[in-house]
Amino acid sequence: LHKEYRRQRQMCIRDSGKWASCVRVVDPVAGRTLELLELGESEAALSCATVSFAGRGGEVFVAVGTARSLTFHPRSHEGCYVHVYRLLESRLVLLHRTEVDDVPLGLAEFRGRLLVAVGATLRMYDLGKRKLLRKTEAALAPTLITKVEVVGDRIFVADAAMSVHLARYVRDRNRLAVFADDPVGRCVTAFAPLDYDTVAVADKFGNVAVLRLGPECSDDVDDAAGDAWDNGRNGGAPNKLTQLAHYHVGDVVTALRKATLVAGGAEGIVYATVSGGVGALVPSASREDRDFFAHLEMHMRQELAPVTGRDHVSYRSYYLPVKDVADGDLCAEFARLPFDAQKRVAEDLDRTPGEVAKKLEDTRNRLL
Repeated sequence: LHKEYRRQRQMCIRDSGKWASCVRVVDPVAGRTLELLELGESEAALSCATVSFAGRGGEVFVAVGTARSLTFHPRSHEGCYVHVYRLLESRLVLLHRTEVDDVPLGLAEFRGRLLVAVGATLRMYDLGKRKLLRKTEAALAPTLITKVEVVGDRIFVADAAMSVHLARYVRDRNRLAVFADDPVGRCVTAFAPLDYDTVAVADKFGNVAVLRLGPECSDDVDDAAGDAWDNGRNGGAPNKLTQLAHYHVGDVVTALRKATLVAGGAEGIVYATVSGGVGALVPSASREDRDFFAHLEMHMRQELAPVTGRDHVSYRSYYLPVKDVADGDLCAEFARLPFDAQKRVAEDLDRTPGEVAKKLEDTRNRLL
């Protein structure tokens, strides 16, 4: 066994830094590949975004962030680039590529320009003839920017170890500045803005949280606020995000989106995990619904003993206490209870067993 371990370890070291990536244009209706471009040897595609640069008549470009011979521990590479392609009738034509200093894990369009996350620095580029033209940059994250999203004038930046930061572009000073951050350090694996002030965040420990910037907070970044963040004083940004909800999924979430799965259905937070699971968090339609599921979950914890003997509340609060989220999987086990137990739980909820089952079915149909 020791010899086999050493052999596999040597193979991993030998193959470290070897990648094979491609850029593919797919017809989502027919499921056909319209264009396929293979990248260079050991070049990994890390991020992708569409962008319409100002002054180009609304033409859509495709930007792809890559790194050559990338290794994660320790993080090293032999060159990082941002490829810009023209999209001509479902075909990709390489316009140019621009070399950057660190891995570009996040790309996003912002006001006719391209935001590129270069390590812990966020840069703003415009389109040039031979390469992208750098307009401004700022070190907006303490560790490593993993993703960038834009909602209106606000820029949501996710850090690998320090949760989410909200930034804005100060046109008068041509600078990017952070005006709000999360006081809780989270190793972000995925996040999705829900509205102008709210964002859903997933970390590598299997937690999903909903954070919101309070209405009393201001996004006016003056000289004092900008200098406070840049110099690391006053605990970071002047405004702090508040945690509205928290839930331990139990698996590492790799994708997170606000979506409607069927026409006319409810909008929810859909997530996918590293083991292939797909789930959704659906907001309660009213305070009555929220109280109903909270009390049903409480009764189900008492009626169903865990197979492993572990307390349900302890599991869902594995890293932080569960907050304002009811376990829909546990509530759905109501149909498996004996009829006497169903009747007892329903009476405590001032309903009949049929009404409780109908409520669970209606909630499921709201999303699906």
